[in-house]
Amino acid sequence: MVTIVWDVDDVLNDLQLRWLELAWAPAHPGCGLAYSDLVENPPDRLLGVSRDEYLASLDAFRHTPGYAEQAPKPEVLSWFERHGAAARHVALSAVPLHAAHISAEWVLRHYGRWMRTFSFLPSPRADDPAAGGPRDKACWLTEHAAAGLLIDDSENNVREARAEGLQAEMFPRPWNADAARPVEDLLAQVASFCDTPEAYAGRSQEGDL
Repeated sequence: MVTIVWDVDDVLNDLQLRWLELAWAPAHPGCGLAYSDLVENPPDRLLGVSRDEYLASLDAFRHTPGYAEQAPKPEVLSWFERHGAAARHVALSAVPLHAAHISAEWVLRHYGRWMRTFSFLPSPRADDPAAGGPRDKACWLTEHAAAGLLIDDSENNVREARAEGLQAEMFPRPWNADAARPVEDLLAQVASFCDTPEAYAGRSQEGDL
């Protein structure tokens, strides 16, 4: 059985959309940015604020009901309901240590029927620097021998995984180069990986990010 490693925020859910609509926009009525305008992540330059101010807002949102009550991304949940039993699934998130338990609870509540492993890389903050361990997702995948498929919205994570010879696919979001690709097309490709991983091997290496 193949292994699929899923990023959590902005793959299994719509964190940036929820944060923008429920936290940032109400607190900054003159912002004027729509979700589709977030062509960079982190979006601090677009917002006209410091990285610390953006992260403080996002981190605070993680501790509100707005995060806990967000629904799974419908297309992804539907994919799990149809294909989840065909693979082993791992959630791998880069999240601040103080919010990791919130993310884990959310994942297991919505995807626990299929997702039996939750791992995270502590995102460093000024008052909480990252501890030891793998420095990025590519290192984590290599160390844990999860020779499967990574699904992530970060161009850096996908690029680094591929550089290590791992299969990786980009989840389309406004801030990555594959944003115009329908989510359904990606998920159909993931389903093909479950069915015939040998035929799939190498496909995600085609083209440059």
